[in-house]
Amino acid sequence: MESVTFTTSDGVRLEGEVRLPDGAIRATAAICHPHPRFGGSKDHPILWALRNELAGRRGVATLGFNFRGVMGSGGTYGGGHGELQDARAAIDTIRERAPDAPTVTCGWSFGASVALREALDDPRVRALVLLGTPLTPSDLSLPALPDRSVLRTFRRPALFLAGAADPYCPADELRTFASGLPASEVAVLDGTDHFLWRREREAAEIAGAFVARVLEGDAP
Repeated sequence: MESVTFTTSDGVRLEGEVRLPDGAIRATAAICHPHPRFGGSKDHPILWALRNELAGRRGVATLGFNFRGVMGSGGTYGGGHGELQDARAAIDTIRERAPDAPTVTCGWSFGASVALREALDDPRVRALVLLGTPLTPSDLSLPALPDRSVLRTFRRPALFLAGAADPYCPADELRTFASGLPASEVAVLDGTDHFLWRREREAAEIAGAFVARVLEGDAP
């Protein structure tokens, strides 16, 4: 694991960690973490499992990073808007390791919202892996997700994964939302919730298999 720092387009200095595969880099990935105001950081178990899966088994150079205002990253919470600049800077940074390789953007919860909204305007993103995408209104302040007319324009592969008991991402609502993206897949894990407790490795393996199919040209 290599500690890195990088700077956003509006001058905020962020901290992160890069994990490289042992062999050739087949792709790159930036991983966006949960809500900064509710304990979110790059160091959650599910995000560690995802980094280990992508770098350790799938040949993907990964960057986990802290959004502005979290731990050693500068700046202050950006309301889900400033974090789009953070995600874009993270993509810039990890792509320096393999500029010609495809890039996957990943996110969990708040990070899934950021990753999706960033990818809509960033053609460098080849595919999305989104865990626990927040769909149900709650006390978490989040920008609105794109409506169906916008989602239909995103034709790159996207995996949506959630626990069957996730109150923020109910399975039926997730399937309806994902159906608005022409090349989406949905995976629902029974016996777990928004935090995917004790199912982190299984969730990461599903994500890794999806990324492998994207790289092989077999994803929708």
